[in-house]
Amino acid sequence: MRVVVVGAGIAGLCTAAGLTSTGADVTVVERAPEVRGGGAGLSIFANGVRALESLGLGWVIDDAVAPTPPTSGTRTPDGRWLGRFDPSSLAGMRVVRRTDLHAALLRAVDGVADIRTGSGVEDIVPGNGLVRLADGTMIGDCDLIVGADGLRSRVRAAIVADPGVRRSGYSAWRAVTSTPVMVAAAGETTGRGARFGMAPLPDGHVYWFASVSDPGDGTPGIDEVRQRFSGWHQPIGELLDATDPAAVGYLPIEELAAPLPTFVGTGGPCGCVLVGDAAHAMTPNLGQGANQAMEDAATLVAVLRRSGPGGLDDALRAYDGLRRPRTQRIARQASMIGRVGQMSAGPAVWARDLALRLTPDAVLNAQMRRLQRWQPPEV
Repeated sequence: MRVVVVGAGIAGLCTAAGLTSTGADVTVVERAPEVRGGGAGLSIFANGVRALESLGLGWVIDDAVAPTPPTSGTRTPDGRWLGRFDPSSLAGMRVVRRTDLHAALLRAVDGVADIRTGSGVEDIVPGNGLVRLADGTMIGDCDLIVGADGLRSRVRAAIVADPGVRRSGYSAWRAVTSTPVMVAAAGETTGRGARFGMAPLPDGHVYWFASVSDPGDGTPGIDEVRQRFSGWHQPIGELLDATDPAAVGYLPIEELAAPLPTFVGTGGPCGCVLVGDAAHAMTPNLGQGANQAMEDAATLVAVLRRSGPGGLDDALRAYDGLRRPRTQRIARQASMIGRVGQMSAGPAVWARDLALRLTPDAVLNAQMRRLQRWQPPEV
């Protein structure tokens, strides 16, 4: 089977690695001049770990076991706890640098997939199994085209009417500290129209993020973060002081404007399938974007293995049936959590915090475990 994977992010590289293990002839197309990871840190939950293991990629996070702080959950800006997680509900979680994970995934496909950089996809003709790149290169005779090209996917429009993207109403700064910082408790702190989260890495450095609602003329620099979060509990100030200003990333948070009616295109000599953000770009409030991309890759590879020769359309329909309900449900939950977390009106914030205080920790832990309760399809 000849496969073209469009996009060399986490979704694309996981899919490419999994498909090469089945014997597929895989070409990865990346618009950027080189394949490299961006962003700061990434939490890989138990479901993401299982997805990587099913793809034969468990080794990429072998060194990502961080000391678990004794307490994790949600706090107020003055440090009072609103809700706490039992460590057992997060036992399988790994925290990694995105650049390290991306580099490891790239090593996994090095020499087994053809990686072409520096030219994005200009046009896709699934019925003819044809991919035309912006530099005029034509890749033909494809059996499967995988759209792993992110929120603004070019492949998506070849399958469905593209709903486009929408702003969530808040923006976020993200970084990893340049030096280790002692973190006695992890999780998220929620204020009025602002949130701050932290997670320790295995080497003692700390991944942190900060989000604010409608920042308007806010600037992407760390000074803006200091100004907006001054007076919040420690170690927030310590984390900012330990961060290189040049390492701070800033982005408006966006999501897919509407859920897609399908993730696949079937019925012709060449199939099409969407994975990762191209299929279900979601806000980061549950930390599941990359984890769901890993699940996508694991599921696609499993259904293709089980379908056998000539069963591509059936495999793609099975993939759609397995992935669309779960990912769209999680995307809805993440969007709702973001809206609640970014509340700024005093009465609404008071009611939110009261509701969190009154919710038993056992309920929060059950929700966290349910989110991670996923297994790859049996082959």
